[in-house]
Amino acid sequence: MPAYYQIRSPLSQITEQHMTDYIDAVSQALGEKLEKVSLEQYLAEDFALLYVASGGSEGYFIQAFDRLKDRHCYILTSGESNSLAASMEILSFLNKHGGSGEILHGDIQQIAEKIRLIANAHRAKAALKGKNLGCIGEPSEWLIACNYSPEAMMEKLGMGFVKIGMEEFLSEIARNEYPENEYTRAFKAKGYKAEEVEKALYVYGAVKRLCDKYQLSGVTVRCFDLLDTVYTTGCLALSILNDEGICGGCESDVPALLSMAILGAVSGEPMFLCNPSRFDTKAGTAVFAHCTIPTTMLKDFCLNTHFESGIGVAVQGTFAESDCTIFKCEGDLSRWHAQEGSIIPTPFSNMLCRTQIKLRLDDFSYFLTKPINNHHIICRGRHAAELEAFFKIL
Repeated sequence: MPAYYQIRSPLSQITEQHMTDYIDAVSQALGEKLEKVSLEQYLAEDFALLYVASGGSEGYFIQAFDRLKDRHCYILTSGESNSLAASMEILSFLNKHGGSGEILHGDIQQIAEKIRLIANAHRAKAALKGKNLGCIGEPSEWLIACNYSPEAMMEKLGMGFVKIGMEEFLSEIARNEYPENEYTRAFKAKGYKAEEVEKALYVYGAVKRLCDKYQLSGVTVRCFDLLDTVYTTGCLALSILNDEGICGGCESDVPALLSMAILGAVSGEPMFLCNPSRFDTKAGTAVFAHCTIPTTMLKDFCLNTHFESGIGVAVQGTFAESDCTIFKCEGDLSRWHAQEGSIIPTPFSNMLCRTQIKLRLDDFSYFLTKPINNHHIICRGRHAAELEAFFKIL
């Protein structure tokens, strides 16, 4: 639950009941109780509010400034007892002395929504800290703009990065083992070519063991090398990993994997890593496609061959209509894009990757002028504001 540290002048006319009523009103709009904490507890929290309850609080802030100056101060104010005036004086002092902050003031519903966004951003950042992303093999040759920075991942997110060679991966596949679970059973129950499904699931077993070995919360695989070595694809493996909560990406595309990790932490939704395939700017629609997707994101699915090669096993799924978010960030976190749209029905095309999603979009300028590579990540729900709040705290 969000916490707040309260400061006020003892000379103020504001009563304890007035302060409690204001906090209760914000809590009710937020949908969870704001917890009053001590200064020590406030400083220990990744995210907490500084409630400036009255004028004359400035001196009490100055007394604690040396301990507050290194954190971004979210200053909660009311419209009573010169709370706003004191907050503006405090924020001005912060800005002039190397600190940073912002004032949360105005309509209580809007304040509550801002608190929710900020709290979710800090929760997502905390969830990523200490996690590891892995890359098996080098990025595919066509990913000519696929740059990334393990140093930036560690500095801004606290995330580690692990490189794994294809030799180790192929050795694991050769063990011809995988753990049985609800997802492997669901794929086998589709009645598709049993031998091909088994081979594809051996890839899943291999990736899963490497994720366990290197303690990975996400992995991207140079999957096209599997076509002429073990004569199958990584599509089922990556689908299952994503259903299990391990971000699984294609073609050793590290920026796409990083984008999946961030969008998953922010949204809590399963995600579709896909290519933009067709835009109709007049109709305001876009088609994206790929051969792997978590089945929990689909209305229904069947199995098919991998599109480009015509071999192996891929997931061919269809979507329920819903709102959605498209997201991508650079591999050094220097730039990002989030855009909301709606999933609408689309007929299947044999000329695209097997799972195809059609979106209604209002604007295509980003995609046609300054895209961040080709792969993009789509999830259900509207999360652009949450992503904006997340990148503000990096």
